[in-house]
Amino acid sequence: MGQTLQIGPLTLAWSYVILLISWFAGTQLSDYLARRRGLKQDPHGWRIAIIGLLAARLAFVAQYASAYSTNPWSIIDIRDGGWEPMAGLAAIVAYVLALWVWRSASAKACTAGAVLFSAIWLGGNATLAAFTPSNATLPQFSGVALDAQTISLPTLQGKPVVVNLWATWCPPCRREMPALMAAQKAHPEIRFVWVNQGEKPEVVLRYIQQIGMSPSDVLLDGDGSLSRMVQQRALPTTLFFNAQGQQVAVRSGELSTATLTQHIEQISSPR
Repeated sequence: MGQTLQIGPLTLAWSYVILLISWFAGTQLSDYLARRRGLKQDPHGWRIAIIGLLAARLAFVAQYASAYSTNPWSIIDIRDGGWEPMAGLAAIVAYVLALWVWRSASAKACTAGAVLFSAIWLGGNATLAAFTPSNATLPQFSGVALDAQTISLPTLQGKPVVVNLWATWCPPCRREMPALMAAQKAHPEIRFVWVNQGEKPEVVLRYIQQIGMSPSDVLLDGDGSLSRMVQQRALPTTLFFNAQGQQVAVRSGELSTATLTQHIEQISSPR
């Protein structure tokens, strides 16, 4: 089971799908119970969602504040997937407790909705983790780099490895390139490999020359075999491996400096 759900041309991260289902179910239950008590439509479902998401985002931003300091506006760009879920859950619990303290008529309905939300969210993510291979290692993939050298990914074991699946026609792939290249420069102890998906060598070479990327770091995957191996059809997708060759994290979608820093910390920590 991959990290994304593919619906035609649309690719959604399973974590977001689970979050939406959890919120919808919790809100519906809260509204139903409120109506049974003769209350008007319960506004707390929306408030809880906003408070939870805001707390989760702000906690992540606080943890990686230095990464956002050069471009503060990127704080509101939630496409980078930067969240601290437990901070959001703690904020939801605090809000529900406040309703009880204030003796709100919606307290019971809101509590039931929050409990259902938490159960589905925690259970869904636990199920996703259970179906995600925990022993994934560097894929058995070999590709020819733009300097004409053949590189086999398993031979890179021995140092942390970041593998980025991308294409020149992909806007988020191009947007995240500066962050990846800056991280490569800042972390010479980590091997960065860009695996282009399905494009002609001359197209890829022309683009990397424009941005100043080394040809030896770019592999060609003309038929998309690596994306099939790792069950990731979305671009960009970035795989993070520790020095033992074990997959520690995968990110489907655009990375920011902050989320990239988060994953680099994960593969750099000793085991």
